Amino acid sequence: MARKTEKVEAGTGDVFHDLGFADAGERKLRVQLAMRINDLIKERKLTQSAVAEIFGIPQPHVSELRHYKLKRFSSERLLHFITQLDRDVEIVIRPKAANHASGLVSVLVAA
Repeated sequence: MARKTEKVEAGTGDVFHDLGFADAGERKLRVQLAMRINDLIKERKLTQSAVAEIFGIPQPHVSELRHYKLKRFSSERLLHFITQLDRDVEIVIRPKAANHASGLVSVLVAA
């Protein structure tokens, strides 16, 4: 019986890029922002109802955010949510790193 070998490709580290999404950078950014929002919600021990009141959105939308169903949330809206959780957002623009084919957008969290 012949052995069947499967080809395995190494990922780039960006699942959205690997899956071929045209807006991979935007999707990755929204996930990073949502991760930080969910961390802040957890740190403050807020209920979904409390978060809905703070953000001014229906509670089911908070549930979508908590489960990373981000279709209805733009990056700008997620940044606004972070400020509503008493955090400052600072955007730094710098020259592109030599090892990146295109510009990189990422979320860094200060302690």
